[in-house]
Amino acid sequence: MEALEQKIGYTFENKGYLAQALCHSSYANEHRGAGLQSNERLEFLGDSVLGFVTAEFLFQGNPDLPEGDLTRIRAALVCEQSLHEVAQKLELGTHLCLGRGEEAGGGRTRISILADAVEAVFAAVYLDGGRQAASDLIHRVLLDVAPKETMQAKRRDYKTALQELVQRQADQVLTYQMVGEDGPDHDKTFHAEVLLNDAVVGNGCGHSKKEAEQMAAKAALSDME
Repeated sequence: MEALEQKIGYTFENKGYLAQALCHSSYANEHRGAGLQSNERLEFLGDSVLGFVTAEFLFQGNPDLPEGDLTRIRAALVCEQSLHEVAQKLELGTHLCLGRGEEAGGGRTRISILADAVEAVFAAVYLDGGRQAASDLIHRVLLDVAPKETMQAKRRDYKTALQELVQRQADQVLTYQMVGEDGPDHDKTFHAEVLLNDAVVGNGCGHSKKEAEQMAAKAALSDME
């Protein structure tokens, strides 16, 4: 635990908060007699803490940006992939408590597990040290080191861009449909395609249906622009 505290730059008064943040539900279920709580409740709180701190950061730092651009940048900053990158830098996977099955299935490197654990750690710091401590941590490991392309408002909403492109001609109809999914329930990958006048013009995949649709639109744009 001390090694992780050094990496995040925060020392806990109540080590129990950090212990809970690192406890995956699979481990808690296998040790029910010990009365352990998983990090799921902390993840819920951490998601809101992260969202608020990020929104405040963008609002104050970009006074001329409209709501739509702020929303897109925030989504890019707090997405699962972004949090996974934070977890990798902190080597968070080595500190997680996982059940035997999750351990054997590669849970220490699973994107969704690591992203959730990052949010749980944010919540743990918030509960232990307050809002400023949590904000300082989020800035230190995410906001202040975010790639420039992530911070730029021109990061595209591919579905909107594709819609605007095809509307330059009359009677153009875009539709999206899910064509498949794979993986376990806790780490599914969705596959989507976008159709222009019933003809497939792009395919994409992602860890949510919305992400899959965005990737399908991105593929279509790369061929049409």
